[in-house]
Amino acid sequence: MPKITEELIRFTHRYQFEDLPSQVVHEAQRSLMNYFAVCIASYQDPTIVKAFGILRQFSARPQASVVGFDEKLDILQASALNAMAANVFDFDDTHIPTIIHPTAPVAAPLLALAQQNETTGKEFLLALILGMEFECRIGNAISPFHYSKGWHITSTCGVLGSAIASAKLMQLNQEQMMWAIGNAATQACGLVENLGTMSKSMSVGNAAKNGLLSAICAKEGFDGPQEPLEGARGFLHVFGDHARGNLITDQLGVHWEILNNTYKPYPCGVVLNPVIEACLKVYDNEVSTPDFVSSIKSIRIIGNPLLKQRTDRPTIQTGRQSQVSGQHAVAVALHFGKAGLKEFSDEIVSNKTIQEFYSKISFVDDLNIAVDGVKIEFTCKDSVFDITIDHARGSVDRPLSDLDLEIKLRNQIEFHQLTIDADKFIDLIWSMDKHQHIGELFNFLPKAA
Repeated sequence: MPKITEELIRFTHRYQFEDLPSQVVHEAQRSLMNYFAVCIASYQDPTIVKAFGILRQFSARPQASVVGFDEKLDILQASALNAMAANVFDFDDTHIPTIIHPTAPVAAPLLALAQQNETTGKEFLLALILGMEFECRIGNAISPFHYSKGWHITSTCGVLGSAIASAKLMQLNQEQMMWAIGNAATQACGLVENLGTMSKSMSVGNAAKNGLLSAICAKEGFDGPQEPLEGARGFLHVFGDHARGNLITDQLGVHWEILNNTYKPYPCGVVLNPVIEACLKVYDNEVSTPDFVSSIKSIRIIGNPLLKQRTDRPTIQTGRQSQVSGQHAVAVALHFGKAGLKEFSDEIVSNKTIQEFYSKISFVDDLNIAVDGVKIEFTCKDSVFDITIDHARGSVDRPLSDLDLEIKLRNQIEFHQLTIDADKFIDLIWSMDKHQHIGELFNFLPKAA
């Protein structure tokens, strides 16, 4: 392979905020709006509370805030927890086509660093964009093999995005950047098998923390290999099958992967977005029909193979598992006409009416259907019909608007009944490039109840 790491580093080191297209800067602000919305959504979530209680025991000193807690932790533990908080509900952003959730593992360490230094909005946004860009480009190079093999790509590529972003914000030289990438590459881990459990978010937290640690170590002279990505036993060869390294460096500064980032309207796996949208449309059409749901004999979900592979889960027991269950998504959408945080909770999963409905649902693979599309066939006592979603709301083809993202953030504040000045916080995100100390963002965020 060509000198991929060297070219990546050279670009990252020289690139400046003024070089960024305005559309790219705005998309980064959209990513942050969504990031804070999903962090707030996890307020006092048992997984995050448990993780906070564990990690605080090992925190060196109070340096950075964690969303939802009064006590500050050191920057490594705070990075891990704020990345976990953004990912715990599967409500975070999604890069197409890799299915990486790019903001959480990159924004979290940068926000921790920003609370230690007088970081400007421009410095922060530049580092965020570059970290996310290469995180997703590296993901492109090893896709679709990597995710299909069972690696949790947000975690494995996220640690590299975190390292690159942290190195940029810390103003490391090119040799130190190379070491940071090597340090991060050797810590890349995360398994799809862990989806639906607490440990799924652990690897996302580790990606944020270990990427930051990689940059800190590199700054202190902790060296790494010359070719951590393209080397004979480097990241691309180990984690990919015929990896396309050119996708990491082609059209740098011209084509931007952040423009392929998408945002979810529902707190669950991204492949369930079209399924929920289809069922909500059916609910709206049939809500006035008595006993419609009870008349359903069977439902066939016809979609991209990834849909069945990730969400055919009829035996779930917890709200966490429900976030990646197609059976549950269909059941709640048809019974309640909603698919929010409450509908993906332990309480709703334990509802016997919902559980009994799971057995009516089956999956069929169709390679011709995009990941953001679906066809659902309903067989009822007196009728048979189907509904098709070509591209779900929240996809690249039907993106959430700026207002949609603002509403998403406001909805999480309202759901948890938090006292946050949402207007000022939203204005700060949209004008971040004009602020001199963005660590002040945490002054707006909720503390412990």
